Amino acid sequence: MTRAMEGEEVMMASHPEIEADLLLPTTAWTSPTTIHSITLTLALLTLSSLLVHLFLFSTAIISHHHLWLFGPVTDYGASVVHYMRHRQPRYRGSYAGEVERPSPSYIVDMLPPYARVTNPADSVPSRHLHSSLNKIKHPINVVRWTPEGRRLLTASSSGEFTLWNGTGFNFETIMQAHDSAIRALVYSHSDDWLVSADHDGIIKYWQPNFNNVESIRGHTDPIRDLAFSPNDTKFVTASDDQTLKIFDFAGGSTDMTLTGHGWDAKSCDWHPSRGLIVSGSKDHLVKLWDPRTGRCLTTLHGHKNTITKTLFERVQGNCLATSARDQTARVFDLRMMRDIALLRGHEKDISTLTWHPVHSNLLSTGGSDGSLFHYLLDEPNTAPDGSVMPIPAVYDTADPSSAPAQPIYPAHKIPYAHDFAIWSLDWHPLGHILASGSNDRITRFWSRARPGEAPESFNDRYHIGEAAAEAQGTWDRRGGRHMRQVEEEQELEDEMDGLVDQKMPIKGQPGVGGGGMMPGLSFPSIPGLPLQQVPSSGPGGSGFIPPPPIIPGVGGATGVPPPLPFPIPGMPGLPAGVVPPPLPGLDLKNPPDFSALAEMMKKAGYQPPPPPGSAGAPMPPPGILPPGLIPPPGAAGFPMPPPGFAPPPLIPGAGGPPGGATHPDGGNDQYDSSGRRRAPLPSQEESLRMEQSKGNYTRVR
Repeated sequence: MTRAMEGEEVMMASHPEIEADLLLPTTAWTSPTTIHSITLTLALLTLSSLLVHLFLFSTAIISHHHLWLFGPVTDYGASVVHYMRHRQPRYRGSYAGEVERPSPSYIVDMLPPYARVTNPADSVPSRHLHSSLNKIKHPINVVRWTPEGRRLLTASSSGEFTLWNGTGFNFETIMQAHDSAIRALVYSHSDDWLVSADHDGIIKYWQPNFNNVESIRGHTDPIRDLAFSPNDTKFVTASDDQTLKIFDFAGGSTDMTLTGHGWDAKSCDWHPSRGLIVSGSKDHLVKLWDPRTGRCLTTLHGHKNTITKTLFERVQGNCLATSARDQTARVFDLRMMRDIALLRGHEKDISTLTWHPVHSNLLSTGGSDGSLFHYLLDEPNTAPDGSVMPIPAVYDTADPSSAPAQPIYPAHKIPYAHDFAIWSLDWHPLGHILASGSNDRITRFWSRARPGEAPESFNDRYHIGEAAAEAQGTWDRRGGRHMRQVEEEQELEDEMDGLVDQKMPIKGQPGVGGGGMMPGLSFPSIPGLPLQQVPSSGPGGSGFIPPPPIIPGVGGATGVPPPLPFPIPGMPGLPAGVVPPPLPGLDLKNPPDFSALAEMMKKAGYQPPPPPGSAGAPMPPPGILPPGLIPPPGAAGFPMPPPGFAPPPLIPGAGGPPGGATHPDGGNDQYDSSGRRRAPLPSQEESLRMEQSKGNYTRVR
């Protein structure tokens, strides 16, 4: 107490203004103005404190997972900072912060996978975050996170690169990278280079800013996979020509060709720290190679169908995972050179797999039916029906070299993750988001369930299907249809914009194939043939059809043309000097454009005649058709050919039934017996698209 009083005296002696304020009369402290000002100050301080706490709390909630009001947002930086503030050295114990509980208020305490290297179950991605779809949809062959994790790079079958934002999952940019489908894509270990390979066997080097610096011919057949060496000086490719090639990265030349597979090489990988290459082929074999000598070290048997993926484990480097079209995946121990785990559960072929970047015992697989399974290698998870008895791990047996592989079943299943085969899986570098690319043209993002929402996330359409989710109220089919309708309308707008950009005619306008008439002729124009446009005469869009350019010698003279001094060959019965009647439907005052007629003849497969007045083509007399234009048989003034002579070929669309195969009774394919034109049969592809837009036939049987 004495020390406190001495402190007050020192403070008052050093600050006379404080002493003066304290010596104010009591009435000054109790005046209404002073009380009001003090109350207002305290209220402002309290309000500002509440606002600060509210801001921090809302930021923490938004920080880790998405907020539905503003769209999906995943800020992994907040959880990493939270972990760094509360972590301790290993020898002093593990994380000392608040432990998560099944309540939404503990979302702010979520930690990255690096904080729980011994708890892989906390990193199982069971929750759907977002689905990203290109405007021009193509199957997604490869998905790769950029080294810093800010963006996701996808490669499609059209040869395009697409960049998606890694936080909001929105579209960023797209570029044409290859002329054919991109089959493989990998970043170097130094994060300075990107190498891609396509279906034509072309390999391209890219800088992180997607500047293409090199393009080389790697194989003559499609390249299915590629991988970098640990020091990034070389990379290996697997191709359908049954070989693997090791390339020198700096020189872009082939160092070595690995031969030994009896069929297409479908996958390859280079060990992250050792001189070891693995390859999987269509001959059901997995081979390990020495990259220094090119010698095959060993061949791993076990699969009974095409190998689809081979991948080394990246954390410890002791295991190798392989998947095949026999509905199984296997894990091999490189120290024993044998399989130690057999991953079961898939009902269809396994198309791809990936290891978790932090947990060496978490493996994810994608099936050809669109299913996404997650396996914990240290938890066998017995068969769902209980038909298979648990088998101990190979390491727990008396003779590990001869013990059977341990069957492991999924720790978590997402049966309806995609509608079609999953071609590629890739984890975010921090290990909290999994990206999947599928043949259904959609890129999806998956993450951990937030505290307190596990039951809801397990009952969505991706876990139990659309019908069951709609019955439980966790999915709205009407909303899904509306979204698909919006996407289709957007696609149609993009298509129309593309036609305008390419200066192509818009469907449905007169003078364009499909709905208009060619000026000067009485027959419909050929669909897809760009003819004359109809210019607008005003803001309303109503225009007139301008007359085409006059062909010299055709329709130029008014009145009756002069008689001819010679008979017309091929037209018996017409004396010399008599002009035959014009072609039915041909208006001499508004004749057709010769270039349009020549284009029609080219479309029909006939060689068009030279234009009038050109070299080798004499000018026709006034009122006569240009050379090479054959009138239809039976037209007015043109008799049928004599018996024994074939009729002249027809120009499709120039009057009369169009050419086509005739029925045995002499009819035409496109005309019935009464002469009426039949409508074309509906396309099965269009009917399938219509049914799929209604939600039917969307899954492969």
